Amino acid sequence: MDEAEPSTRIEHAGLTVWFTGLSSAGKTTLSDAVSGNLKKLGCRVEQLDGDIIRRHLSLGLGYDRKDREENLRRIGFVAEMLSRHRVIVLVSTISPYRAIRAEMRGKCKSFIEVYVDAPLEVCEERDRKGIYKRARKGELSHVTGIDDPYEPPLSPEVTCRTDRETVEESAALVLEVILEKLRSK
Repeated sequence: MDEAEPSTRIEHAGLTVWFTGLSSAGKTTLSDAVSGNLKKLGCRVEQLDGDIIRRHLSLGLGYDRKDREENLRRIGFVAEMLSRHRVIVLVSTISPYRAIRAEMRGKCKSFIEVYVDAPLEVCEERDRKGIYKRARKGELSHVTGIDDPYEPPLSPEVTCRTDRETVEESAALVLEVILEKLRSK
């Protein structure tokens, strides 16, 4: 999916789209699809992926609640800064706690929460990194869905059932809400 040439870019407001869900629910895959669609429309888009952020911006932080919240505050800071400059920011991170997601919603002027919903069993089947397997063997701790909680959103703007929908179907749902929000600006 090619990015639009600067001359074909459209003017739009900034926006933070926060994809939350269990590991291997499909957050990054869905974010990639939405990003490609937005770029085809000429939008300015940046993706902030939880795994990549942890390797660069949050290196050294662990997975206990305090460190997870600090990691999300860092991501939220970058997302808010980019969205102020009229960028659509797609954040893909587990974000297991409702309170920190609510805090990020409050900091970002324009915010859409996307619940990437897949049952734990499906996520375990998809797990290419072996996180769940290692957690079940006791080799990893603080694994969301195993020995740490995941608090599903109570009223997300979009819910994608990635165990029942294709990537394209889920991406279309998210894109519709994004475009509706941009039109209302």
